Amino acid sequence: MSSAESMLIGALRMTLTRLGLAIVAAALMLSDAQAQQSPMPDEIAWKLIEIGRVIDPPKTAALYAPLQAREPYADVKVQRDVRYGAAERNLLDVFTPDTAAAPRPILIFVHGGAFIGGNKRTTPDSPFYDNIMLWAVKRGFVGVNITYRLAPKFPWPAGVEDVASAVQWVAAHAVENGGDPARIYLMGHSAGAVHVATYVAHPEFHKVGGGGLAGAIMASGIYDLTASPLGDQEMAYFGIDPSRFKERSSLEGLQASTLPLMIASAELDPPRFVEQFDLLKQAACKRPTGCARAVMLPQHSHMSEVYSINTADDRLTREIAEFVQAGK
Repeated sequence: MSSAESMLIGALRMTLTRLGLAIVAAALMLSDAQAQQSPMPDEIAWKLIEIGRVIDPPKTAALYAPLQAREPYADVKVQRDVRYGAAERNLLDVFTPDTAAAPRPILIFVHGGAFIGGNKRTTPDSPFYDNIMLWAVKRGFVGVNITYRLAPKFPWPAGVEDVASAVQWVAAHAVENGGDPARIYLMGHSAGAVHVATYVAHPEFHKVGGGGLAGAIMASGIYDLTASPLGDQEMAYFGIDPSRFKERSSLEGLQASTLPLMIASAELDPPRFVEQFDLLKQAACKRPTGCARAVMLPQHSHMSEVYSINTADDRLTREIAEFVQAGK
């Protein structure tokens, strides 16, 4: 093959690649009327499409870090690494406004990390997941960001046990931090959403009467462990015995729960998360208290749905605020 032919083939491949991306972009961006008036910058939307339906924290963080605030945070008081339990990773951060106000609802956030990693702050100077706490304070919450024990050293049910201990601590210390113990909302993303779902669905782990929550928010979680094969990281937490997966799932317990629920997924989530979102959405509509608030985020990916919080893109946070407002 001559050099001219090689150059021509290379150019054709590049053109086809760009055309394919354009077709995918058009399908995604026009699939929802909300996306037509998207607050997401076009350059970020294109880069998320290029990243694709994968979980890529570093590439996604690079897109959103420039949009986020850096410490010191104006008008916000931060208490770091408050201990809520005996384990090394039983730590939480509390975000409150500088000035005293009427008791606020409390938003507890549980990070992801595939059960074997992650933290309440991805690095010591990262804007993530402080960004969620800053949005919470701005919208009238007390924000609490927790971390928890990880597999494989601490398998099932360590994660949900730690969530239970954190809820207990938050309820006990709500008033001194300006919060309302009757309005505690628990939010989780990815593996964190699984731990939140497990906490709601398995009351045997509760350390506060009735669970102590006013509502739960789950973004891109797994709720039925039997619906598809588990990966190595999931089995590091849930174990390798398939006969235990049904009892360790949360789908049936969430369907039986009367707690107000909100679920979310992203259009660019890996397919399994979208399937799990649909499973829970359908199951929750069989509850005597009615359907869960269900939000499919156009244009977003698994990581961008949370990294975008506290930017101009308020499509998820607007839904969270309305969910909390409806529960008053």
